[in-house]
Amino acid sequence: QVQLVESGGGLVQPGGSLRLSCAASGIIFRLYSMGWYRQTPGTQRELVAVITSGGPTTYADSVKGRVTISRDDAKNTVYLQMNSLKAEDTAVYYCNAAHKVLTNRNYWGQGTQVTVSS
Repeated sequence: QVQLVESGGGLVQPGGSLRLSCAASGIIFRLYSMGWYRQTPGTQRELVAVITSGGPTTYADSVKGRVTISRDDAKNTVYLQMNSLKAEDTAVYYCNAAHKVLTNRNYWGQGTQVTVSS
């Protein structure tokens, strides 16, 4: 059974930082691109950042320079370090695992709330 368990969300003031973690089980982690997406009520889920199994990364323009995605294949965990947080970063953040070859092997976590507010 595949599980992606996010943690690290919460309430933070504007300008603050948070680090999200996503621990994966039930998959061969090194074969998956890992991503973070976010969603606010009434909007579509949007990409925040992705890191491939080889290490290259992609970031949404809205977070470039403020966010860093990283992975630890030994721990089956992907991280999202978020700095200089803004109110518009408030969303539910979801972890995603996408097999690099088998497109039907695509999994989501349950989401973690990030609220940026003073």
